[in-house]
Amino acid sequence: MIKKIVIEIAQSHLDDLKSKLRLTRWTDEIEGSGWNYGANLNYMKELSDYWLNYFDWRKTESEINKYGNFIATIDEYKIHFLHIKGKGVKSIPLIITHGWPTSFLEMMKLIPLLTENKDHSFDLVIPSMMGYGFSEKITQPGCNVVFMAELWHKLMTELGYEKYGVQGGDFGSGVSTSLAMKYPEHIIGIHLNYIPGTYVPVLEENEEFTKEENDYLDYEEAWYSKEGGYSLQQNTKPLTLAYGLNDSPIGLCAWIVEKMHGWADCNGYIGNVFTMDELLSNVTLYWITQTIHSSIRLYGENNKVPLTIGKDSHINIPTGIAHFLHEEPFPPRIFIERGYNIQHWTEFPSGGHFPAMEKTDLLAEDIVTFFNKIL
Repeated sequence: MIKKIVIEIAQSHLDDLKSKLRLTRWTDEIEGSGWNYGANLNYMKELSDYWLNYFDWRKTESEINKYGNFIATIDEYKIHFLHIKGKGVKSIPLIITHGWPTSFLEMMKLIPLLTENKDHSFDLVIPSMMGYGFSEKITQPGCNVVFMAELWHKLMTELGYEKYGVQGGDFGSGVSTSLAMKYPEHIIGIHLNYIPGTYVPVLEENEEFTKEENDYLDYEEAWYSKEGGYSLQQNTKPLTLAYGLNDSPIGLCAWIVEKMHGWADCNGYIGNVFTMDELLSNVTLYWITQTIHSSIRLYGENNKVPLTIGKDSHINIPTGIAHFLHEEPFPPRIFIERGYNIQHWTEFPSGGHFPAMEKTDLLAEDIVTFFNKIL
């Protein structure tokens, strides 16, 4: 069953948010430390002031409601998604999946670029991952990217799309990869701007990784040693973390914004990439839906079922890779080709983890180029 909806958050929830912001108890910080130890205190105070006095969630709602918002009930689970038909003579069905710490809002700027071109348009389906945004929180074990891929395929079939393309970054790359592995006869092509963190290429007997691959694996380990504290916590004890983040809007905001700053190509100042309205729309969505715990526990659920890809499970679906310069750590092509049938590869000299927001034009152009190449 699919039902069209209008997003309209009760005013009492927004009033409660402002009350919580007024009661923030600020911490101290080491002088001159910038973002070295986490979200910078001065910036967080500026962002808090904007959130309290200037940010308007109703504007965000208005933007969301410009498009078709729906709730689909699939296998008794409720999935929120946007569905926007392309304006071209022939449009390619494409399901785009976001990741953490963003939401379906990450993809909003892509919509006009991918649907309004009369020569190269797409029918876009942009779901909220389970436990994110307005999709259902699943409290039983097993809600991982493979589980979501099964729901996504049933959703696309329900919408009348027997064959379709998939695109994703962050966890969305895991969902997209799982779709290609599980339903190859239905997938036209897979376009990724990130390689799933649980991707494990299986070597043949007596085969070894190249020096380039081993150097990458060493770099990945060093990166996680320096930057991966968030991942270890979310992977092992997400509930303990969630008590604080679910109760403090500034705590929640700092946890998310620190990653937006650290993973984007912002050259030291987050305002170079994101407006405060963009940052706060995403954080406010997490706050009003109380989805921080249901989102971060995906880390542990995914690690229980790594995406092991070898000779017998190689993805033969045509694959396009968009590598933005500051997306780290990113495997070398040879490492990815052990699992994927790469037909298109683009190296971008800038951009980071959130290209749908940072480099919208470039990502949209690459998606169009890839699907035109394989069709």
